[in-house]
Amino acid sequence: MDGNDRPIAATWRREDIDALMSAPFADLIFRAALVHRENFDPNAVQASRLLSIKTGGCPEDCGYCSQSAKFDTGLKASKLMDRDTVVAEARRAKEEGASRFCMGAAWRSPKDRDMADLCDMVADVKALGLETCMTFGMLTASQAEQLSEAGLDYYNHNIDTSPDYYEKVVTTRTFKDRIDTLNEVRKAGMKVCCGGIVGMGERVEDRIGFLMALANMAPPPESVPINALMPIVGTPLGGSSPVDALDFVRLIAVARILMPKSYVRLSAGRENMSEETQALCFLAGANSIFVGDELLTTNNPGQQADAALFEKLGVELI
Repeated sequence: MDGNDRPIAATWRREDIDALMSAPFADLIFRAALVHRENFDPNAVQASRLLSIKTGGCPEDCGYCSQSAKFDTGLKASKLMDRDTVVAEARRAKEEGASRFCMGAAWRSPKDRDMADLCDMVADVKALGLETCMTFGMLTASQAEQLSEAGLDYYNHNIDTSPDYYEKVVTTRTFKDRIDTLNEVRKAGMKVCCGGIVGMGERVEDRIGFLMALANMAPPPESVPINALMPIVGTPLGGSSPVDALDFVRLIAVARILMPKSYVRLSAGRENMSEETQALCFLAGANSIFVGDELLTTNNPGQQADAALFEKLGVELI
């Protein structure tokens, strides 16, 4: 039996997760905090830095994304960054306290002609003593193997939302396309970074389906980024209402219980969260954040705000 009094080999059922989502708030947070303490230092939060190494011009139609070529968001597309610039940004990230460096490119999938440069970036960033993560869209088996051989630690490929709600967010690829790439990442020997976004008009049932899809992966993702939608003018979801703060905390707590050994990351949306909301998320089991002033194309609280918050909480960034 595991810490949740369920057989280790069992999968999570929808009714299990529904019971957690509807539990009294104090009971849920207490249980999640206990699970968190069994597996991690409750006063340590892992720090990652995210860099857009190729911005805009993506052919996908993800309804939340400013980088889609299908939407008029005012974002100017750019070419792939050169290797020296990426390494310089990674060095700066390490100097500012990051332990993992994540590189993202607005592609449906990388072109084979870019793979050598991407693999060189992995090797150079790892040489600085940083963990590496990349997110470039869908991968072939060969591309996944090349990145793994270059030493890439994590590949990020979010499922975004539940299987049932997915087509309401994206129509240019399927939920199965996402799973296929995750399977190639696993087969190539890399760790999986996979999560999604809430606040896109989904129902509680969709949030349950989203968490169930993640938790029932074999194994679950080692890193689980959970984003609160940052509505962007010009995108189909630009007029979405913000997710309720306590509902978001509840989602973090359930994710921690379902995936006790995964890093659960507060990702996009922290810019709009109060210190109190963030503190509740850390209490509920979140133990990873993106540091720095910017994510791919959206704002982030920044080093000074994070330092002030973590000093109040007695939390160390690692």
